[in-house]
Amino acid sequence: MDRTSQRLLKEDREHGDVMFPLAAYWIELPAGAHVLDTHWHEEAEFFLLLEGEILFQVDTDYFPLRPGEAVFIESGDIHAAYVLSETPIRFCALVFHPDLLASAQYDIIQQTVILPLQEKRQSFPRHITSSIPWQKELLSHLARMMEAYDHKMPGFEAFMKGTLLIMLSQIAQPGRFVSHSQSEGADTTKIDRLKKVILYIQDNYQEPIRTRDLSELIPMSEGQFCRFFKSMTRKTPVDYINSYRIRQAAALLQQSDRKISDIAMDAGFDNVSYFIKVFRKAMNCSPSEFRKGGGTQASGQNQLYP
Repeated sequence: MDRTSQRLLKEDREHGDVMFPLAAYWIELPAGAHVLDTHWHEEAEFFLLLEGEILFQVDTDYFPLRPGEAVFIESGDIHAAYVLSETPIRFCALVFHPDLLASAQYDIIQQTVILPLQEKRQSFPRHITSSIPWQKELLSHLARMMEAYDHKMPGFEAFMKGTLLIMLSQIAQPGRFVSHSQSEGADTTKIDRLKKVILYIQDNYQEPIRTRDLSELIPMSEGQFCRFFKSMTRKTPVDYINSYRIRQAAALLQQSDRKISDIAMDAGFDNVSYFIKVFRKAMNCSPSEFRKGGGTQASGQNQLYP
C-alpha cells in the first residue's frame, strides 16, 4: 500500500495539530442514517445535538439525547450513538486533547482544575442539559465556541482555550463536578475487553478477521463472545468489521482518485461486488456516487467523523 493510503486509513486521526490540538465538526445525516459506531480516542470531546433524537452510549451507560443537549466524553471513553426516531440528525462535536489546557508551569490552576480533569478525578457531567441553570451556561459556552471555530477570526484559539478554562472553573464549584473513574469492576472488565477487540480490528481490518480470532483475545467461546460483543456495540462482529472497513474506504474515496477496486482491497474486502453491496447498504449510495457527492447519505458524510 502506498503512503497516501496508509495516512488516509489511519484510525486515530489528528484533531487539530501539535500547536493547537482541537477541532470541531458539523455533521448532517438524513432520517434513519447510522450515527456513530462504537469507538474511542485519546482526546476529550463535547458532542452537541442540534436536531433529531438519538440514544447515546458512553462506556456501559445509555441515555436519550435531545436537541440542545450535550455529552462530555472523557479521554479513552468508549462511545457510540444510535437513532431513536426517523428524523434527520444534526450535531456538532468539539474534540480536544486535555493537554491543550495545561499551564506553562505548574501553578494553582494546573493543580486545582486541569490535573483533576486529566486524571479523571474531576469532570464535566456526562449528560449536559438546559434544565439545570449552570449546565445551561455550559451549553451556551459550547455554542459560542462552535461559532468562533467556524469563523476562525484572528485570536480564536485564545477564545477557545479561555472558554474551556471558564467552563472548568464552573464545574469546580461544590457539588458540580463528577468523577467517572470509580467504575464498577465488572463494567471496567467489559470495557477493557471491548477495547482490546476494537483495537485488534483497527490494526488488522485489511486482513481476514474471523470471529474465532476475536473470541480468543479475551478469551471466550465464539457464541459467548458474539453475545458479549453485540450487547456492547449493538452490532454483530461481522457488521462492526464491515462498518469500520466502509468508513476507511469512504475516507479514501473522498481524498484520493484511486480505483474503487484498489480501495476495496485496501479496506479489507477481497470481493469488489461484495464491497459495493455493503457500501450501498451502509451509505445509501454506490462508492462512485459517494465520491461524486451524490446519494442520500453522502452529503452527510462530507466531514468523516470521528
